[in-house]
Amino acid sequence: MTHRLLHGKRGIIFGALDEHSLAWRAALKIKEEGGTFVLTNTPVALRLGTVHQLAETCQAQVISADATIVEDLENLFDQAQDILGGKVDFILHSIGMSPNVRKQRSYGDLNYEWFLKAMDISALSFHKILQTAEKKDAMNEWGSIVALSYIAAQRTFPDYSDMAQAKAMLESIARSYGYRFAKSKKVRVNTISQSPTPTTAGNGVRGFEKFYTYAQHMSPLGNASAEDCANYIVLMFSDLSRMVTMQNLMHDGGFSSTGITEEILGIL
Repeated sequence: MTHRLLHGKRGIIFGALDEHSLAWRAALKIKEEGGTFVLTNTPVALRLGTVHQLAETCQAQVISADATIVEDLENLFDQAQDILGGKVDFILHSIGMSPNVRKQRSYGDLNYEWFLKAMDISALSFHKILQTAEKKDAMNEWGSIVALSYIAAQRTFPDYSDMAQAKAMLESIARSYGYRFAKSKKVRVNTISQSPTPTTAGNGVRGFEKFYTYAQHMSPLGNASAEDCANYIVLMFSDLSRMVTMQNLMHDGGFSSTGITEEILGIL
């Protein structure tokens, strides 16, 4: 059932790689709810992934851009406005990668160049997107910008490593730029802290399956699915959330507020 919550709204979706991506699910739901958008990812991701299939399904165009390179972002915003016919109403940042996590480097043996790369890709890219959007005056008033985060920004999880610092910076940027964008354009900026989800990135974390099961037992409602996340993103892009900004929104089935559950007690 659709409610056409995004009818007439235009946007940019960063980070869809394949059908397991949260951004992929979000794109399908945004299209279903009446939104139009362009899809973007790095040249390498566009070669390795299947985003062009998503683009065909959603009748969307794909623009190659590396979100860590300001010149690419400037070109992206120019092209997107030409394709969409005006300024944008929503942006989804679903970008995250840590070479240290990918190569399973211990937190006590990090490669610091990789650490900085993780910060640039996973967090600073968000600031670059926001800053470029502002400088290009590419956002409509009362627009909405969302980045996807994880509770490791607040709590320690083994093997999540330097991605925890990247997510903490991501959420901080949302607060700082959220204030600025709200004052200048009534644009709201938020992060969604999503349950562990079996995406390509999630599955790259060592021990992910066990942690996913643990989170399922620790969440009164269970883990929030990718489909549920897509629905929440639609809500945040709709006018129904127009007074919500500078927030880190927990979308985790109650995991973040639970101390222990009967299921966990039964296992111990």
